[in-house]
Amino acid sequence: MTKNIVGVDIGSRSLRAVEVADVDKPRPTVVRFSEMALSDGAASRGEVLEPQTVASALKQLWSAGGFKSKNVVLGMGNQRVLARDLTVAKASRERIRESLPFQVQDMLPVPVADALLDFYPYKESEGENGPVLNGLLIAAVKDAVLGNVRASKLAGLSTMGVDLIPFANTRLLINRPGLTGTVALIEIGHSTSSVIVATDGVPQFVRIIPSGGDDVTQAIVAKRGVSVEEAVAVKRQRGLSTVITNAEEQASSAAIFESVNELLGSFRNTVQYFVNTRPTETVSQIVLAGGGALLPGLPDALSEVTRLPVVVADPFATVAFGKNVDEAALRGRASDMTVALGLALGSAA
Repeated sequence: MTKNIVGVDIGSRSLRAVEVADVDKPRPTVVRFSEMALSDGAASRGEVLEPQTVASALKQLWSAGGFKSKNVVLGMGNQRVLARDLTVAKASRERIRESLPFQVQDMLPVPVADALLDFYPYKESEGENGPVLNGLLIAAVKDAVLGNVRASKLAGLSTMGVDLIPFANTRLLINRPGLTGTVALIEIGHSTSSVIVATDGVPQFVRIIPSGGDDVTQAIVAKRGVSVEEAVAVKRQRGLSTVITNAEEQASSAAIFESVNELLGSFRNTVQYFVNTRPTETVSQIVLAGGGALLPGLPDALSEVTRLPVVVADPFATVAFGKNVDEAALRGRASDMTVALGLALGSAA
């Protein structure tokens, strides 16, 4: 593969893109990156609602960022995507995919005809009637995926693939650095978070949680009556600090702690569910990623509630930077650009 690939992360309020050269080499090179704001209502939780509006923003993004490649990989990772354990009789990947519609209807919230299905095996075992494959069923609402692809096409881009965001993050933050053992990767996005547990780099478990950093922002807005911009600034400044000097700080901290505690409880319960259902697996650490990971004090709080060591991921540990890339600026946006980078690099998988 010699063509450059651009990973595109479609958020509720912005588009982010990272262009990578030599994606199939041990150390690919980031050659361009950029971000463009989205108008309210154009997209929600990674799903395009207004294709023409998003296409227009994509064109502006390509112009502003100076992107050369039009080959893109899009991501999906919201509540319109389902990931569940599934055990099937051992067969070829193609044959398993063909049989999925007949096996999983009872597991889906929508008719089979309205879903895109795939199966990712993680181990082989012996069943009552012979060898079986244990794996993850991935089901996405077809209209949600096709809406994103349509926006890309309207912008004059060529969609090379649509990847599950938790899988893209796993390849970037667990596989490429060579982390071994059983690791929980938690990515806290704007309005959606994900927990993926991988053993020696192979995903075993995925849960998508419909809340993220914006829930904390909105809690401050509701409590203080301030603008979203002011709430974001308060959130980043105060974090989980317990030092309070006035009534405004008291109100802000109350809103932050209430919202963050709900999020931490979801993460703890999700990791504990995995441990309870896989008694032979021991989660050794949590790798934390996403914009929500920047909240001051959050990594320590997550470690406390899960009783596991927590490390903040470095998405650039295994890539090089092109000569025209402002490395300092990109590293300063590491949490924002992680998904787009993971999507671009996942195209080589």
